[in-house]
Amino acid sequence: MKTRIIFIILLLLILGVLLTRNDERITNTLLNIINPIKQNYKAFTQEIEDKGQSYLFQKEAIEKLSKENRILRKRLLEQTHYIKQVKDIYEVLPRLSKLPVHNIALTSTISYVKLNSFSQIILTKPKNLTEKKIYGLMQDSVVAGIARLKNNQLYGYLTSDPKCRFSVFVGQEQAPGIAIGMEKNNMIVKFIPKWHKIKKGDKVLTSGLDNIFFAGLPVGIVTKVDVHSAYKVAYIKTYADVFHPKVFFLIEDAKATLTSGFDSKVTSLSDPCPEQNISAHKDENVTLPVTDVDMDENSSLPAISSIPSRIDQTQEVTIEPEVPAEHPEPPKHKEAKKKQKRKKAVSQSLDLF
Repeated sequence: MKTRIIFIILLLLILGVLLTRNDERITNTLLNIINPIKQNYKAFTQEIEDKGQSYLFQKEAIEKLSKENRILRKRLLEQTHYIKQVKDIYEVLPRLSKLPVHNIALTSTISYVKLNSFSQIILTKPKNLTEKKIYGLMQDSVVAGIARLKNNQLYGYLTSDPKCRFSVFVGQEQAPGIAIGMEKNNMIVKFIPKWHKIKKGDKVLTSGLDNIFFAGLPVGIVTKVDVHSAYKVAYIKTYADVFHPKVFFLIEDAKATLTSGFDSKVTSLSDPCPEQNISAHKDENVTLPVTDVDMDENSSLPAISSIPSRIDQTQEVTIEPEVPAEHPEPPKHKEAKKKQKRKKAVSQSLDLF
């Protein structure tokens, strides 16, 4: 045992002496022996470390990848839904040219209110809607239902729902009635006066008197007529496709725009009875019923300075009697002219001198 220790010590001393001598051959030999051992050791330890990380951090890697996968799947679902909405909107947009765009908004279906009911839906909410008002829903160019705002949520009631009610005209005689939803593609029109003649095959249109729909929108066609004790009842088949509610036109304001704000007592200066004005300018003897008339500096025509606040439709144009061609001058004017002539003659005579 002692001899082994002595032998090892001797070898170490010899190696130390050899290394201290700075012999290149010895150092190169030692490096060629030691370097492969170091490289193999590093590769072995790195492999063990990599395997340890792959096993130890495998759970974190799986959780990270699964989270990224969920995010990507959510984005893919959103993009798919977005593409479907864009497609539906592009199918509907060409029909906007036939409707008053300022009174209409686009809305699409979010979901059904109940899973077992296909007549009530939840819609996207346009701006500036009120809760007490009933809005009309149009599918393409036909009536699809009504919509109401409740608890900041827009609910749609299709023509197959009993809560869908609006006024209509039936047949060529335009018999008034109230259309009420029943089921599937059917509605019932109640309170039709008994003296109106309606029959199977008559068309049903909106009346526009309830401020829900525009007048004349197609609703459906009569399939059956019954007579009750006080009124007639018509069963109709609707045109709307209630089983595929995608994009709707929401009627925000169904009032008639032509007569809104009309006041017969107010007359505009830009259009003050054009026919009378033309005749008055053509005939100098015809005078307008205006109190004060001033000449405008930029035009040869008289500028009307005051107009009566009200002009009745039955007001007649006042025509003054014709003035004779030769106007007899009063004696005062003749004496003034004679004096002016005398002054001119005196001035000329003075100039001669």
